[in-house]
Amino acid sequence: MLNRTQPPPIFSPIEFEFHLQPLKKVMLDNAIPLYALADNLEPVLQLELVFPGGLWHETQKGIAQSTAALLKSGTSKMTSYQINEHFEQYGASVKAAAGTDWASISVSCLTKHLEKVLPLLHELLIDTVFPQAEIDLYIQNAKQRLSVQLKKGDFVANRKIDEFLFGFQHPYGRYMLEEDYNAITKEALIAHLNTTYTSQNCKLFLAGTFGEQEINLINTYLGKNIWNSIIPIQARTFNLDSEPQRKHRIINDQQSVQGAIRLASPFVDKRHPDFVPMIVLNTLFGSYFGSRLMSNIREDKGYTYGIHSLMYNHKQCSAYMITTEAGRDVCEATIEEIYKEMEILRTQPIEAEELNLVKNYLLGNILGDLDGSFQNIQRWKSLILNDFDQDRFYSNIATYKSVNTETLMRLAQTYYLPERFYELVVY
Repeated sequence: MLNRTQPPPIFSPIEFEFHLQPLKKVMLDNAIPLYALADNLEPVLQLELVFPGGLWHETQKGIAQSTAALLKSGTSKMTSYQINEHFEQYGASVKAAAGTDWASISVSCLTKHLEKVLPLLHELLIDTVFPQAEIDLYIQNAKQRLSVQLKKGDFVANRKIDEFLFGFQHPYGRYMLEEDYNAITKEALIAHLNTTYTSQNCKLFLAGTFGEQEINLINTYLGKNIWNSIIPIQARTFNLDSEPQRKHRIINDQQSVQGAIRLASPFVDKRHPDFVPMIVLNTLFGSYFGSRLMSNIREDKGYTYGIHSLMYNHKQCSAYMITTEAGRDVCEATIEEIYKEMEILRTQPIEAEELNLVKNYLLGNILGDLDGSFQNIQRWKSLILNDFDQDRFYSNIATYKSVNTETLMRLAQTYYLPERFYELVVY
């Protein structure tokens, strides 16, 4: 019998063994791979369709995100109002989005309503006609949104730092201007949908409560035929055209009382052996609330409400960035403190207690991410889209647990050099 007078033993995440929930792979009749994880805890499911339809694959600026935004704008049979009303009638959430590399359509609904949701989802893929009135409204709203956002220093800083890193002609570095929205046409939207949202390019990720009946339904509506273009997407390459000047100060608003600070540098991709141990060093440096940047610049100096460091999650090439907003009068002092923290990591060993705290924080977050099929399928999706298998997950865990002070100091000496960084402040 359980003795409630004695507390259970406490274990640190670093002592746990991690297990990635096994994945079931099913090939639909038209060769679309379906990756499925069932937990059967609640009568709901999530289905996500992923395509190589992000910024990397667009042939016209802004067409990837515009296609996703207008996917429910209307078919030859239904208006946008009717489409949204149909999904809402069954309590379904259907959202489309486009990022730097991928476009996706996510569906969340009660398992029993999947049969009512899938037919219209298929219609959106093959018969969205992009009514001109919906395009005009989208363009009008997008330009108004852009006009407001351009007054914000952090928005301008995010656009400019990517341009400095990759070049304005590179998919990761370009951004929308007002005139770019005027160039969006129905023909361009249909072309992007038909050439990137195709059965040949699609990967499906399913999680939640389902069985063979639901898999058969998905195969019936999405897997029986080849839909949209049968011409394979051509591999694309782009040259980096980085800005040669490293330091930039931009006045966006003369009355601004703070500045948006971005320090960024090119970085190795996910297959480089330094990438995974750098996740540990980045967490310690600036990726959680107890990080050195937060402790110094927020807690000690009081220069900012928050400061973060991050590694870009792009598929084709990577970058490393520190981002914050600080009072106008302390922006330069903030940058100086960031470089001081880099120097400390280059020259002074990390204490074992601090390193163990960071490892436990990082591994504890992963434990939370593995709680349930919805979280597990996202972990699997990240692996699959980056051409990894489960061995990558387990090797990452082993690295997080075993990485030592000497390795982290070497990484700091390699990547935390001020001369590597573009330095931008937008006031």
